[in-house]
Amino acid sequence: MLYTLVVILHVFVCFLMIGAILLQSGKGAEIGASFGGSSQTVFGSRGPANFLSKLTVVVAAIFMLTSFSLAILAKQRNFASTVIDLKQKSEPAATPAVPAQPSTESHPSGDAAPAGH
Repeated sequence: MLYTLVVILHVFVCFLMIGAILLQSGKGAEIGASFGGSSQTVFGSRGPANFLSKLTVVVAAIFMLTSFSLAILAKQRNFASTVIDLKQKSEPAATPAVPAQPSTESHPSGDAAPAGH
């Protein structure tokens, strides 16, 4: 339950971080300027740069915390991570079988030799 909640929060924070980074105006004013020409006029002369950079820092910090939390929660979960682990846990310890006596004949009695030999 807690693991699923943290995963949902983590995905939401990922989208927020992507949006905050893409809305910042770079040297060429990439996608930040596409919303109404100049995005500087919406928040003032230096408003969006400060707001979006602070938002990016906060969202990045939350992203790191959720990543760390997911790593800890995943380690505490009890499940096998590979097919080999599943096979080893599901099969009980096998007792060694008694080896059969080696026969001196190449074909047991009653069996016909395969054609082509």
